[in-house]
Amino acid sequence: MSKTAQAPAVDLAPDPSRWKALAFIALAQLMVVLDATIVNIALPSAQKALDISDGNKQWVITAYALAFGGLLLFGGRIADLWGRKRTFVVGLLGFAAASALGGAATGEAMLLGSRALQGAFGALLAPAALSLLAVMFTDAKERAKAFGIYGAIAGGGGAVGLILGGFLTEYLNWRWTFFVNIPFAIIAAAGAYFVIREPSGTRNRSPLDVPGVVLSTLGLVSLVYGFTRAESAGWSDTLTVGMFVAAAVLLLAFVATEAKVKHPLLPLRVVTNRNRGGVYLSLGLAIIAMFGLFLFLTYYLQVVKGFSPVKTGFAFLPMIAGMITGSTQIGARLMTRVPPRLLMGPGFLTAGIGMLILTQLKMDTSYAGLILPAQILLGLGMGTAFMPAMSLATIGVEPRDAGVASAMVNTSQQVGGAIGTALLNTIAASATTAYVTSHAATAKSVELLKLQAMVHGFTSAIWWAVGILFLASAIAVTLITTGSPGSGPVSGDGDAVEDEVRIPVVAH
Repeated sequence: MSKTAQAPAVDLAPDPSRWKALAFIALAQLMVVLDATIVNIALPSAQKALDISDGNKQWVITAYALAFGGLLLFGGRIADLWGRKRTFVVGLLGFAAASALGGAATGEAMLLGSRALQGAFGALLAPAALSLLAVMFTDAKERAKAFGIYGAIAGGGGAVGLILGGFLTEYLNWRWTFFVNIPFAIIAAAGAYFVIREPSGTRNRSPLDVPGVVLSTLGLVSLVYGFTRAESAGWSDTLTVGMFVAAAVLLLAFVATEAKVKHPLLPLRVVTNRNRGGVYLSLGLAIIAMFGLFLFLTYYLQVVKGFSPVKTGFAFLPMIAGMITGSTQIGARLMTRVPPRLLMGPGFLTAGIGMLILTQLKMDTSYAGLILPAQILLGLGMGTAFMPAMSLATIGVEPRDAGVASAMVNTSQQVGGAIGTALLNTIAASATTAYVTSHAATAKSVELLKLQAMVHGFTSAIWWAVGILFLASAIAVTLITTGSPGSGPVSGDGDAVEDEVRIPVVAH
């Protein structure tokens, strides 16, 4: 008897309340994505209120990123083992409690501890949310719509965070950027508890791979911290280099362990599949480019153009509109008709062209004339590409591997975000310094020179982001070879799906 035949019977009947469930899953995903940017807006106010030093302020972001990125694979495996609905609800309630702790913080240690807790519960919540969609939406057309909505939120939520963060910080208090998560989490948890019915036979009750958990967590934490430290201390810093070496050793040991153990944390079939590997790689690269853009455009609009935090948030609205349109109107409508690579490749290419327009930024650049069309192209391209990427990353996997496959999507995004912030920031800083050095003698004003140098630094880094998006497009077209899913039921056949993602007919 084959491995597939021995697997527990999977309940393939669609859940009648699946669309209601999607609303609560989408709300939870919005909360997690919002949190990635909302705290950035509030950071200066929180730093001042709690007397956090300049050297330690980065830990408000880093503590969350390390816990979230380091524990994602573990969180995905817990979802497969413990049940995705239960993991999802526990993750939400834990995230709400950690947010309450952050909002009530009386000192630096309490704030940093709450951020680490948010990251840990986010690592439970994020893969559980995506894997619930993967096992609940089995019809290809319905799956396309569901992942279109999810992809739009995953792509555009960060920009919404800038608007909400600006409002809360400007008109209320920085603490509300934490407290705002509590109603989101409670509504989503209550809705999930009463509405979600997880299909039977989709759990993975194998014993937990403890060596895999330890090696993957330490390896990912080392990698994320290496990039985070490189941004502030430089790439040649001893500890930065040490973190990268440690990450390489630990992650290689993790791969070797997973190839040998009977019940691996991350079955290598999940990542060695050509299509899923192409998704993880191209998505990670696209996130590198996007994270750098959010950072540079936020600084450009606030520092150079003098926009308020709220006005800056609203300036990102065209990108959000583009992402929603690309995801729900282009990606979702075409996903069952054309191969995913014909959405992802052109999607990343379109986003790259939008990014290319932004290389022309000057101090007196018109928002309507240059930034607006660039954002629309970026949003449309990213939305169109994200939607099939989210779906393809979990298609064809055995239901019992859905949690860990979903965790890999989040891991590629998290590591991509850490790399993007560090790499593009370093490139921008180097270009800014070089510009100041070469123009100092002829500068009419020190302040003007600083602003000109800043814009030059941004455009230099944006050129790299253009190249990264074009590379993501090439990888998507080259590696992702699966055809269009059609409109039949979507199911996984595990080890049998190695060279292509197939949509097998349900066995009688």
